[in-house]
Amino acid sequence: MFTGDRSGEYLYRSLHRAGFASQPQSIQAGDGLRLTDAWITAAAHCAPPDNKPSPGELRNCRPWLERELDLLSRVSVVVVLGKMAQDAYLSILKTRGAITRLADYRFGHNVLYPLNPALLCSYHPSQQNTSTGKLTQEMLDAVFLHAAQLIENDVSRSAPVPAVPPPLSPPSRISRKR
Repeated sequence: MFTGDRSGEYLYRSLHRAGFASQPQSIQAGDGLRLTDAWITAAAHCAPPDNKPSPGELRNCRPWLERELDLLSRVSVVVVLGKMAQDAYLSILKTRGAITRLADYRFGHNVLYPLNPALLCSYHPSQQNTSTGKLTQEMLDAVFLHAAQLIENDVSRSAPVPAVPPPLSPPSRISRKR
């Protein structure tokens, strides 16, 4: 994800500077990039028109995101890139009973919410945000350095965990009663 695109240029430089990525760029799959203590996923796993997924597309992708979250262990911090990512993540937490009100979590850059795991927010490194200066490289670096500090201070972690994709089977299509 983010490999070979403009958003990835910003993202992987920041991940590298904070110690999460083995190199500051990812041009293509198999280029040697290794992530440590990091996992990249998305609320939408497609490239929708105008980079704006519809509510239906987000609903269709949600089971995949939920499955990934279920498979990850020892998560100390979730960094969301953009309000859409924050809304998708918080919606899952609300459905699971971890939070009661979405309105209690206003989106803002480098805003930290003391959830378990901690929630750290950032503007998305989209071309629109980076070309207008809404998000600079330094601002994104600060978010991932903040995340690294939070992980370092989390005493429940014993050693870095290489990010190896867990086996991912298609999510169950069994409907849940709410």
